[in-house]
Formats: sequence, C-alpha cells, structure tokens
Amino acid sequence: MMNIMKKNFKVLSLLLVLAFASCSFTSKRFDNPDKDKRLLEIITFVLQQGHYNPIDFDDEFSANMFRDYLNSIDPVKRYFYASDYKDFEKFRYNIDDQIRATDITFFNVVNERMLKRIDEAKAIYKEVLSKPFDYNIQETFDTDYENKPYVKNKTEMRERWRKQLKFSTLSNYDDIKTEENLKKENDPSYVMKTDAEIEEEARLATLKSIDIYFNDNVDDFNRDDWFAGYINTMVEEFDPHTYYLAPRGKEDFDQRMSGKLEGIGARLQKRNDYIKVVELISGGPAWRSKKLEVEDVILKVKQEDEKYPVNIVGMRISDAIKYIKGPKGTKVTLTIKRVDGTIEDITITRDVVELGETYAKASVVKKENNRYGVIDLPAFYVDFKDYKNINAAKDVREEILRLKEDGIEGLVLDLRNNGGGSLPAVVDMAGLFIEEGPVVQVRSTGSNKEVLKDRDKSIVWDGPLVILVNEISASASEIMSAAMQDYKRAIIIGSKQTYGKGTVQNVIDLNNVVRNNTSGDYGALALTTQKYYRITGGSVQLEGVKSDVTVPGRFSYIDVGEKDKPNPLPYDGIDPASYASWENYMDFETAIKRSKKRITKNEQFKLIDENAKWVKSKIDETVFSLHYETYKKDLEENDNEAKRFDAINDYKTNLTFDSTSYEKSLFVTDTTDLEEKRQRWHETLSQDVYIEEALNVLEDLKMTQPVKKMASNVPSSTVKK
Repeated sequence: MMNIMKKNFKVLSLLLVLAFASCSFTSKRFDNPDKDKRLLEIITFVLQQGHYNPIDFDDEFSANMFRDYLNSIDPVKRYFYASDYKDFEKFRYNIDDQIRATDITFFNVVNERMLKRIDEAKAIYKEVLSKPFDYNIQETFDTDYENKPYVKNKTEMRERWRKQLKFSTLSNYDDIKTEENLKKENDPSYVMKTDAEIEEEARLATLKSIDIYFNDNVDDFNRDDWFAGYINTMVEEFDPHTYYLAPRGKEDFDQRMSGKLEGIGARLQKRNDYIKVVELISGGPAWRSKKLEVEDVILKVKQEDEKYPVNIVGMRISDAIKYIKGPKGTKVTLTIKRVDGTIEDITITRDVVELGETYAKASVVKKENNRYGVIDLPAFYVDFKDYKNINAAKDVREEILRLKEDGIEGLVLDLRNNGGGSLPAVVDMAGLFIEEGPVVQVRSTGSNKEVLKDRDKSIVWDGPLVILVNEISASASEIMSAAMQDYKRAIIIGSKQTYGKGTVQNVIDLNNVVRNNTSGDYGALALTTQKYYRITGGSVQLEGVKSDVTVPGRFSYIDVGEKDKPNPLPYDGIDPASYASWENYMDFETAIKRSKKRITKNEQFKLIDENAKWVKSKIDETVFSLHYETYKKDLEENDNEAKRFDAINDYKTNLTFDSTSYEKSLFVTDTTDLEEKRQRWHETLSQDVYIEEALNVLEDLKMTQPVKKMASNVPSSTVKK
C-alpha cells in the first residue's frame, strides 16, 4: 500500500564505498527550532554542497517531486480521490520555493489528508470483506496501477478496494480448494468443505492479513516515518543511489555491517509495491533449500504456529522483514510469485547466516585431460577496520595460488550477480592479472580526475582468463571487467551489457554535520559524490560493459539496469589514461568467434532465450480474471507453458568439479558444514552451461601459442564530454 522509505533499505552492495564517511559540512549553523524543518535544512545543504551533480530546486524539480511523492505514498491509488489530487495541484510548482524557505506546508497538507483517507480505508476494507465474493461473475482486475486514474467518489473507491481484495482473496480460495481436492483424492470418505465455506475461510484469511497490516504497521507509522519518506523522495530526485537513512534505517545499516544476518539468508528489496529477492546468501537457509530464487516476489508470510499468512504486499520493507526473520530453528512459509507468474508456497527453516559465506570460493574442474580453476566472487567485500586481512582481493589472490598448486591451466572469474563493493579492493584485484598500470579513473565535482593504479609489478595469474557477468553485475564488477577488457587481458562472457552503475557513494552521518547536536538522531544520507571511468575514458554509467561474447540469460528482456531507474546520472567521458595492453598475448579473436558459433548451435542457450522472452511476456500481462474457473484455467495454462522450460534445470555437463587440495585439508576439522556447502556448489556448477562455455573458451585460448609481447597503448584522442 505504501511505498515510502523504500530506498532506506536498498541493497547496499550496489555502493562502491560501504562506510560512514567523515565530512566537513560544518561551515553553517542549523538553528531552526522545528526538528523537521532543521532536518530539511541540513539535507538540502549537504545535497547542494556534496552531491556530484546537484540539481537546481526549480519548477521542473518541483513538478517531479510532486508526482513522485504522491506515487510513493499511494502507488495503488486506493487512498486519494481525484478531488484530493486537485487540492494538491496548487503545490505542483512551488515545492522548490518551500524547500528554499524551509517550509513544509505541502508535506503537512498531504500527510493530514493521507491520515484521514487511511481511517476511511479501514472502514471500507472491513465492509467489503464482510460480504461473500462471487467468483462466478465474469470480471477482471488490472494491476497496472500507474495508468489508473484517481477515483471520483466513494462508490468508485469502494469498487477499487473490492476488486483488489477479491483479487488478493482469489489465491487463498484456490489454495484451500486445491487442498480440499487433494484430501478427497487421498481419502474418498473425506467430506469436502462447500464452496461457500471455502469462500468464507479465504475471505477471513484476507481480513486477518489486512488487519495485521494496518494494526502492526500503518498505525505504528509516526510523523517521523512519514516525514522521512518525504525527505527520501526529495533526495531521490538527484539520482537512484542517493537516499536518506532515517535513524531506524541507519540502525539496520549498522546491523548489516556487523557481519551476521538472522533469518532465511536472503537480501530483499522493495520494488514498487512488492518485496523482491535480490540475492541469496551462499550457505544460508534459503540457498540450502533450493526453493527460493533471485527475482522471486514474496506475497505472504506465515509463521509455523499460525493458521493464516500475512499479506506483505505494500508493506514497508522493514516491517516485512520482521515477519520473515525469526529465531534459529523456526519455520516460515512464504507465498512467492516467480518471474514467470507462477505462485507457490515454500517453507524454510530459519538459521543464523554468517556473511562470511559470501566470500570468494574456488573450485578445480577437470575437462578431458586439462585442469582449470573457477573462482566465484559474490561481492567486492572489505572490512575497512581490518582491510589487510579481510578484503576480496586478498582472498582471490590466495585462491589463485591454491589453484596454481593444483595445476590449473586457465581461470574463470565469476562475477555474475555481483553488485559491487569496495573500490580499493577492485583496484588491488585487477593488479593480480596485470604487471602494473591504471585500473580506473575517478572524478569528483569541481576536481581533476584521479587515476587509481596498480603499482605492484608482480602478477599472480598470467594465464588464460575468462570473466563471467550478467545484467546484475554492477559497480566494482564493472570496473574489474572493463579494466581486463581494455587491457585485452580477459574475454568477457555474459549479458549484452552489465548493470551500468558508474557512480560512487559515501554515507554521511548527518549528526556530524550539526555542531553540538543535542536534538536527537538525524540519521544519515547516502550521497553520490563521484563518477568513475574506464581507462579508455568512457564511463560505464548507463552503458555498462559490453560482453565480448553475448549469451542469453533470464534477465535478457527485463528492465533491470541503471538506465531503467528513475533519475540516473547521464553517460559522459573524460580523457583516456596511458596504459599498455597485452597485444597478441593470446588469440582472443579466434576464441571469441568459436564461442559465438558454439552458442548459436547450443540447444540449452536456445531454450534459455525462449524462456527469457516468455518471462518478459508474462511480466507485461497486467489484466487478470476474477472469475474462478477462468483464473484456474489461466493458472494451469501458465504452469503447462512453464513445464517446457523444465529442461533448463535438468541440464548436465560432463565436467567434474572438486575443491582445492588446500580446502580438502580443512574438511577434516571443519564444523561449519563446509564440505556439504562445496558439494552443493559443485553440483550447481556441473549444471551451469555458462561455466561450460567459459571453460570451452579457456580451452581455445590454451591452444593458442602465447606470445608475451607488451604493446604501448597511449591514446591521443579525447573522448567527448
């Protein structure tokens, strides 16, 4: 229902710098006695002084914020009326004037009206759910909320709620009816519930879920929470990665950085009105269950001691997580919607998840008579308090050395789904594969560019190298891939382009901005402070890194990149750096041609591409039948269509994966189920057609005669800004 504060709990792995930054925004006093106005004053000052590309508070900004704030608090348009919108319109072009004057009239007017409409909504949903739904009526429900108009009167508002609640209840109705049919099949003497009884039970389940949502969440939403949402809408106008962390959100950030997650072991993100899975933590309960997947949407959550699930659609992500998390050993049942539209219930036993499970891991793979290495890197992690001992570059270096001891002849670095992380770590990691030279260029507003270089002449791996990426590979992953591509050091295999995030953020503790603060916690601001550029001068912003070999994937036709986010910073370029590429070291051109030819003939890749197109078609569907028989028929047809893609998960390679000799020595005394975790990973690798093709490319590269000749590459041209 409400979508405000969604960026407070963004997936922080998309940041290049995960640390609270010291700041020097102390040249101004903030003396406004009203705490809300003082927060607005502080935020606007920091944005204008510190943001990489501060925008003007003008009429265009005002109109955009007007639209986005109303969409954020009422995205489904089941609170405000057309008359409310008309009342609000007088503020459309003067929000900027209010901000400059530290005036919050627009917020106050909208918030007061919102609270009134919420009270009215409580009466509406209870009245609607007090009467049976008729599932024999031929009617539909359109989930394209964005293009729906605001209702004109109370009759239209009740009808909007009726259809939404009927749609929500329909899945409950189908679940109970399906369960009754199964009971009858297993026991012919079983007396089934009548359709009327099933309808009432399904409707009461929806009522309980909505009651819990309002009582536990909406009613608990205080003025500070509402105002934090208003502030967040304002800062999001600057770019997708600038967002406000209210004090409560800042506490969650601190907990993330502590190194442990308790619950199912999944990272979640709010997208529109839905809670979506964006990452599974290796070794965690969800990962072990093999039931939950990235991009799944969680619709409902049921505790093991409760009869009815809680509908979390529209819920603040912080509140939804409270239902999903829980003590170790307890079970939680999630109702999930797959990317192809299928809905199912899965049960996961909660556990404590160590974030160390997201660290780099390596495997030795046998391909005919050759041995290759695979390193999986989920993030460019770092402990800023102990960088020397805990960082991704150090761990990858150690894994390479262990793989070399086992005699590998080529290496695959898997950066798929890697959302980024530490800038120093990626610079150090690139240095493992080149002798020395620039890795990335960074520029701040009003400052000259800074070229970050590898100054260590030693090379840890100088053999064939392939890097795997996809549309979710972002930030530091893009720096790594771009550098290796520009040096002609590796072949990049993956999506048409990577995520396209070419910005750097710092998290500013706002309490450090205020001198002698005695007015409470102001939270923090994640602020875009820099952009980074390839050594060729081009940016990855929006454009991403183009793969040398493009392969189809599940995200091929879905809008998931930076270019698809609101208010992204533009692409631009700067002068190239001076660097020397590994010309003629290996025959990349032939290897790339052979790979492309294999891919066009590979039936698994063809099936993956067909599935990606089908998933896209399902995502584009927004109209659903509220007639049960039609609804059931559509579900069955959808399931039958999906079955033709089951072969994707049944795929097997002829490759054998194993742990390094070093890791095997740890199994003897290990108490963390390391061996089981690796076996699970190796099983997954043996079904991975992308890994298989990466190894084919390594084999092609190995067959070419190395000619270690360094060629100067000092471009004289300048990329136009």
